[in-house]
Amino acid sequence: MYELTFTAHFAAAHNLRGYNGSCERLHGHNWRVDVVLRSPRLDPLGMVVDFREVKATTKSLLDELDHRYLNELPAFAEANPTTENVAKWVFEKLRDRLPEGVGVHKVTAWESENCGASYMA
Repeated sequence: MYELTFTAHFAAAHNLRGYNGSCERLHGHNWRVDVVLRSPRLDPLGMVVDFREVKATTKSLLDELDHRYLNELPAFAEANPTTENVAKWVFEKLRDRLPEGVGVHKVTAWESENCGASYMA
């Protein structure tokens, strides 16, 4: 099994509904997203997938979140825009946009340098 790992970034604000503490108030983060892709085979060039292709796909996906108030997005209308739910959203959206034979293994969303959450298959 081959793994390909890359990192992307976006900035967004949110607040945690029903949370008893400072995160209940509107605040923002410069998010880092680490993505791990897997494939049992390589393409004819010897790659899982071209980094440029997957980075462009991921950037287009994260552009939907970038400089937005996450609570206003349909994806987080019911689900709190926690770091865990952001990781799951990226995982599921990216999974549907990858070439055949390439799977998302894990997505880790980091809301700060020291606090992140992962979602994996």
